[in-house]
Amino acid sequence: MTTATERLARLGLELPAVATPLGVYVPALRHADMVYTSGQLPLVDGDLLATGLVGHRDEDVTPERANECARIAALNAIAAAADAAGGLDNIVRVIRVNGFVASAPGFTAQPAVINGASSLIGEVFGDAGRHARSAVGVASLPVGAPVEVELTVAVAS
Repeated sequence: MTTATERLARLGLELPAVATPLGVYVPALRHADMVYTSGQLPLVDGDLLATGLVGHRDEDVTPERANECARIAALNAIAAAADAAGGLDNIVRVIRVNGFVASAPGFTAQPAVINGASSLIGEVFGDAGRHARSAVGVASLPVGAPVEVELTVAVAS
């Protein structure tokens, strides 16, 4: 049986350090056998991968670039969940993904953007990564991020 840690390594990825919160909250919270993450942004070494609205005529952030950002935000959410769970392999199921996309007026491809997060989760967790999901367009996100991702996961008791 392949573990999430082994799948992550096979993808050539490492869990990043858990991002420092931008406000008065924790990156993830464990309650009983569940972990809930706060919204995670597409940060790489503390810097946003991109900023701006997705689908704007001037192409602040293309949908393809936003999909990449969703993948990075999901990796950051996995790191926060793993930290609260006591390790990546203590996550036994991804229950729900909430994805938010800073969308230009008229942009309606939020599900395609958040597929970046869902795809990574499936690659890391296999069948245990199949999840319920929301992909919501919003006017703006913290610090100009184009996407934000939250996870709810079940963990080993």
